[in-house]
Amino acid sequence: MEFWTPIFVSLRVVALASVLAFILAIIAAWFLKKRRFKGKIFIETFLMLPLVLPPTVIGFGLLVMFGRRSVVGQWFEVLFNQPIVFTYIAAVLAASVVAFPLIYQMLVNGFEHVDNDLEAAARQMGASEKQVFWHVTLPLSWRTLITGYMLGFARALGEFGATLMFAGSIAGVTQTIPTSIYIAVESGNQGMAYYWVFSIIVFSFALLAVVQRLKKD
Repeated sequence: MEFWTPIFVSLRVVALASVLAFILAIIAAWFLKKRRFKGKIFIETFLMLPLVLPPTVIGFGLLVMFGRRSVVGQWFEVLFNQPIVFTYIAAVLAASVVAFPLIYQMLVNGFEHVDNDLEAAARQMGASEKQVFWHVTLPLSWRTLITGYMLGFARALGEFGATLMFAGSIAGVTQTIPTSIYIAVESGNQGMAYYWVFSIIVFSFALLAVVQRLKKD
């Protein structure tokens, strides 16, 4: 059971985090798609920041935004009678933040390659911009959607620094595979570390294999 618990925790965290990041990435990509306005570059750069920032910076930012001294953190604690920090929700937020920019960039690139003539034809037939996006752009970008989601899932699965800093490493709650590997190495439990390293390599390899297959089809 010691081996399986972090795997179940990781899958539980990443399952929600990847979906959350995917939905937010679709909304952001749709909103910014082909729009031209002052400050767009600033917004796009801000959305991509988690891709290059050190995990400790992301973890610190999450602590500031959702910690017990923040408005959101205080509201959450009053509503649920517990803080966000060091909970399953904290682990989900950390994984979502690091997965979001990768998914977002994939979706933006995919949407930009959709045939403009098909979108224009839909508009001439009376479709609204929302209808064009949901019934033309998204269906024509299905490979990009799957690829973006899979890469985001893999990125969330490997998240370590921000999770450790913001959600901690509570066995059965927030102790994911990466944090379990770290603790196992620190405590001299090399055997379990090897097993968990192998398991996350297998998961990541399988996800990337699907992505590569989609690119070639």
